[in-house]
Amino acid sequence: MTSRQIDRRNLLRGSLGVLAIGALDSCGVGFGGGSEIGPGSSEVRAAERLRRTAGQRVVHRRMTASPATVDLGGTTVETWAYGDAVPGPVFRTRAGDLLRVDVTNALPTSTSIHWHGVAMRNDMDGVPGITQKPIGAGTKFTYEFTTPDPGTYFFHPHTGMQLDRGLYGVLIVDDPHERGDYDDEWIVVLDDWIDGTGQTPDEVLDELQSMAGMMGGGMMTEQFRSPLLGAAGDVEYPRYLINGKTPRAPVTFTGKPGQRVRIRIVNAGSDTAFRVALGGHRMTVTHSDGFPVNPEVTDALLIGMGERFDVTVKLGDGVFPLVAKPEGKPGGALSLVRTGGGRAPNADMETPEVRRRLVLGTDLTTDSAVRLDRRDVARTLDLVIAGGMMPYRWTINGATFPHHKPLYVIQGERVRLRIRNRSTMFHPMHLHGHTFGLSASGVRKDTVIVRGRQSLDVDLDADNPGQWALHCHNIYHAESGMMTVLSYRRPASGHDR
Repeated sequence: MTSRQIDRRNLLRGSLGVLAIGALDSCGVGFGGGSEIGPGSSEVRAAERLRRTAGQRVVHRRMTASPATVDLGGTTVETWAYGDAVPGPVFRTRAGDLLRVDVTNALPTSTSIHWHGVAMRNDMDGVPGITQKPIGAGTKFTYEFTTPDPGTYFFHPHTGMQLDRGLYGVLIVDDPHERGDYDDEWIVVLDDWIDGTGQTPDEVLDELQSMAGMMGGGMMTEQFRSPLLGAAGDVEYPRYLINGKTPRAPVTFTGKPGQRVRIRIVNAGSDTAFRVALGGHRMTVTHSDGFPVNPEVTDALLIGMGERFDVTVKLGDGVFPLVAKPEGKPGGALSLVRTGGGRAPNADMETPEVRRRLVLGTDLTTDSAVRLDRRDVARTLDLVIAGGMMPYRWTINGATFPHHKPLYVIQGERVRLRIRNRSTMFHPMHLHGHTFGLSASGVRKDTVIVRGRQSLDVDLDADNPGQWALHCHNIYHAESGMMTVLSYRRPASGHDR
């Protein structure tokens, strides 16, 4: 595939904002009309100034996106990656630090980086056509923003199908006031992998869009079902990974019996929710999408694409499998925890914990310290998500991006999003630049599973001005239209400054 073909594909597909770039260029602050608060506005700069403090520590990192040859563990693939590794780097800051990342684009096409889950300044959110111009092939861009909230986050492109390659890494924002009542930490990144194994993600999407409802190319549609979620995805992946490795060459975490370990779990997959369990152990869920929850003891955890969960476990003595089973799909991913002697489990080993008590993010309850304060809802916005396989088209409020109608809000409002899933498929819905509270439980999240044919209400404070993407984190659905914009407007009496 030539770079010109890749560039044309990125230009034609609108769900990541490329078709809106003319509006960004023409008015300098995002979408036209003057009343919308765009990424270059004084309001966005003012919001960032409020996050900054005297003597703010600066964390400076560099990163290159480039073609790479990666060993997944017995399978070597040609893909794109950050620094020739999958996953990419782990960046670490403290809450309140300024993160500055110099990005070099050595890919044959344009790219971007979205800092998933961070309530950051709008002009650094990394969505081409909405918050910035793409980072062109052979060029550089510097992201610079305050990391305000502690938590487990990650970063990835918001350009075409690049997330379904090897372009992702983890951002940890530490809480300087946290007790840290654990002995060690393990970052676990889940992924579904197809790139370089016979098809590229772009080719899979082309096939879904042109042959919807048919079989072929190692991919079958409308066959993946979950009793919990409904339809459970569109792509059958040949590989599932934990920290970049297949079950044939699993990554091993080495600890000691009795240690208390914090495991930060990130689902960087593009079409797959995972059931995660540690054989021989129960886990205590402590955080969801960066924010604390009331501790919940469980055998297994269901994690949608884009969600992050922190759990703690007290390690036993021996060798134990950490498994990630793709919900409704065959196969799985495996890593190991070793604290003593014993044989490693087989690559295809099933652990009974995945079939025992299972927790979703929507099952958790909030830590009172992070619950949104009680306020009247000033604005209710309907978000009807729908679509299907024939044709392969996914919509919000009946439209595909960029032919959408933005969801308008005024800064300072309490806003309720009423998400109604009219499809049989589950959708992990992600809002940029904000966290919301689940109306039923108060749990703070930025990505939440909405099951097939079900509904969910979430509340948020419109406290971060700008133009913010709101979309399904199934990248195939986002690229086929399931995206809109939460758009801040000035009050009728306001004016451009």
